[in-house]
Amino acid sequence: MVVAFGLLAASTFAVSNLPLPAEIFDVNGRRAFVMQPEKPAAGSPWVWYAPTLHSYPHHSQRYYFEQLLEHGIAVAGYDLGEVRGAPVSSKAFTGFYDAMVVKGYSPKPVLLGQSRGGLMMLCWAFRNPDKVGAFAGIYPVCNIASWPLQRSKPSVLADYGMSEEEIMKKLDLLNPSENLDGLVKAGVPMFIIHGDSDRPDSIRLPRWQTRGYRKNEPLMNTHGHGSI
Repeated sequence: MVVAFGLLAASTFAVSNLPLPAEIFDVNGRRAFVMQPEKPAAGSPWVWYAPTLHSYPHHSQRYYFEQLLEHGIAVAGYDLGEVRGAPVSSKAFTGFYDAMVVKGYSPKPVLLGQSRGGLMMLCWAFRNPDKVGAFAGIYPVCNIASWPLQRSKPSVLADYGMSEEEIMKKLDLLNPSENLDGLVKAGVPMFIIHGDSDRPDSIRLPRWQTRGYRKNEPLMNTHGHGSI
């Protein structure tokens, strides 16, 4: 875990280059942001965006952030660095969630995960199904054994504090696609946009369907892994 802490501490905060004005605050030594609507909707709803990193969120997210704010929905994020959904980083995300609830925001945010942010959010979600209003994914990474281990192995090993062999042995306990039962039982809606030529990751939809989720995944024709 010392290695993981070092990884987090080295992260460059994205929050100084956000696409829209936001309140910046600290949670357990890490930087967080919240974009507040002029007229909050009833219940103070909010969307939790991930990843919040050196280059995210950026101008590509501005349009849909503006639509959310115009409808009274806050947008927030928390910079833990290049984490990959391990129990220790999920627990740290809970600290941010608690801080948002203390601020008066809804106890059931909508999680919006883009690319590796999908893995961050889904891993937190399956460990906290009672705290999730819904999940939306934009080309979300959902399988630790795909892009994360193939293209970002040091970040995975640092976050999980395990060897690759240990992670693979425990994959069914760690992968979100194998751990949807709590979200299904809680009735958490899911909506995923995925490219039909997305190479970095496969969401393994049939396995999701066997766990109670009907197909709710529009494909972007001829789209690979990128922003919308």
